Amino acid sequence: MAPLQARERAATSRRRWVLLALLALVALSWLLYPSRPVEQLRVLHRDSASIACTKNVPVRNVAVIGKSSYTSDYSSDLKSGAGSAGASAAYYLTNFQTPCQPINVTVYERNEYVGGRSTTVNAYDDPSYPVELGASIFVSVNHNLVAAAEAFGLPIQSMRTARKHDRPDVLGVWDGESFVFIQSDGSNSYWNIAKLLWKYGMSPIYTQNLMKRTVGSFLNMYQAPYFPFTSLSRTAYDLDLLPATAVTGQQYLESNGISERFGHDIIQASTRVNYAQNLDQIHGLETMVCMATDGAMSIEGGNYQIFESMIKSSGATLLLNSSVTSITKDDSSQKYSIKATSSEPPHPAQDVPFSSSDLAYDTIVLASPLQFSNISFSPPLTSAPAPIGYVSLHVTLFTSPYTLSPSYFNNPSNMPTTILTTTQPPSSRASINDTTNAEKPPFFSISTLRTLYPPLDDPPLAPAFEFICGNRYPDEPEYLYKIFSPHPLSQSQIEAMLAVPAPEDPQPKAITWMHRKRWDSYPYLPPHLSFEENIKVDWDGKGEKWDGGGVWYTSGIESFISTMETSSLMGMNVAKLIVEGWRR
Repeated sequence: MAPLQARERAATSRRRWVLLALLALVALSWLLYPSRPVEQLRVLHRDSASIACTKNVPVRNVAVIGKSSYTSDYSSDLKSGAGSAGASAAYYLTNFQTPCQPINVTVYERNEYVGGRSTTVNAYDDPSYPVELGASIFVSVNHNLVAAAEAFGLPIQSMRTARKHDRPDVLGVWDGESFVFIQSDGSNSYWNIAKLLWKYGMSPIYTQNLMKRTVGSFLNMYQAPYFPFTSLSRTAYDLDLLPATAVTGQQYLESNGISERFGHDIIQASTRVNYAQNLDQIHGLETMVCMATDGAMSIEGGNYQIFESMIKSSGATLLLNSSVTSITKDDSSQKYSIKATSSEPPHPAQDVPFSSSDLAYDTIVLASPLQFSNISFSPPLTSAPAPIGYVSLHVTLFTSPYTLSPSYFNNPSNMPTTILTTTQPPSSRASINDTTNAEKPPFFSISTLRTLYPPLDDPPLAPAFEFICGNRYPDEPEYLYKIFSPHPLSQSQIEAMLAVPAPEDPQPKAITWMHRKRWDSYPYLPPHLSFEENIKVDWDGKGEKWDGGGVWYTSGIESFISTMETSSLMGMNVAKLIVEGWRR
């Protein structure tokens, strides 16, 4: 008996030493491969009083244009003129310009708001509870967004701070039947790291190092000699990124020694929540972007404030509710006239009289996918970009007094507050052609965002309630949830996911407020060896291609990497090319 106990103690001791060694390797990996610091790009303004302009230079008129019109079954949207790309183009145009080159920028925005993919709605229609409806976070390696947020003094909050609810943050990955992984509160705790290593071996470390190398190569696109770039494909080749874009995420992970199990359970959950695509559908570079989550943050009150501040800082004239219908080039002057329909007067950021019909534009920046613009060009564009497919993503925001149901998710204890999904593993199917459970989870993710206190049903009673109780809200809290799904979920489907008691006694409503939206959110991202080359889409082969005038396009970067940050990078890149062209 004693020898057996001794052997058991020895085995336990060996396991502990192995675990300690693995933890030491994790720490060593973080030391040897530290996260790349944010080298924020700050544009310095010259002191115009110290520069003498030698000649009179005409004002350059630039129009930044978003999506013109759309048709949809219910609330739908795409990137727009006052989104990340358009706001960044306006902002960097006025930052890159010299004092001797005056620029007048006009931003056409079809929507009634600034932000494009980044927009908020108010839970319960209460302005005290804004919630992101689209792009929710950015990360520390997002140079432009971080630098802008700090430059404008916007209130940055970590994702941990943003999740204001009374339950421990627990993340789970669900395959439609059971949880394949559950991470306890505190994503960077040693215990969570130990669990990852115990279950998946060295794959988490290999993934972290691969992500840092791949994303590190991409970050060179912000600086010379790669910035500004005139060819996205050539730049990807020069930075050795084509090996990542030419294969699926699944193939890229396999070729770098990352286990299929870790890819399926953890990385695919990330590609699904970020891009609504599985590892065998999305290219390797975007897969690595999904894993670059260090320093995840947002702007308190809404990320749209970054782009709103960019446009305000640029001094551009902002035309909300304005749909551009046609753009005509005058052959003699080489300038462009714009026809647009507008339902309200312009909002100039400076006191300048303005009428869009009176302006002849030197330069046009198309800051959303051309295929959705419905703009007629005369003459037609000579290098119009080819259409690409976009994912139709359904977002459902709702509030409920109930938590998520342990019985629905087959998890009686430690119920996650954030649930990502992965597919059923192929091994669970009867045959290779059995697709019964291939897409069983009906959603990509469901997140418990925060705890709210709903306003009183009878607004006239609110002042009295506030006087007696000290606030205008009842004491019983509710939870705010967000669901991403490939199809709209019915109310009964959503209620089934909640821990609603048996209907023996009268119970509060399961869902007290709901808002739905369909986004054409991002393109499908299959492997590519080349990308949209038409940054300038009207060049006819005559004269200097990069002279600063003409029609420029920002959305070609979408099939390379589709994020708020890369849209901003492309807006900045186009702005730099335009200003450099004017200097020639």
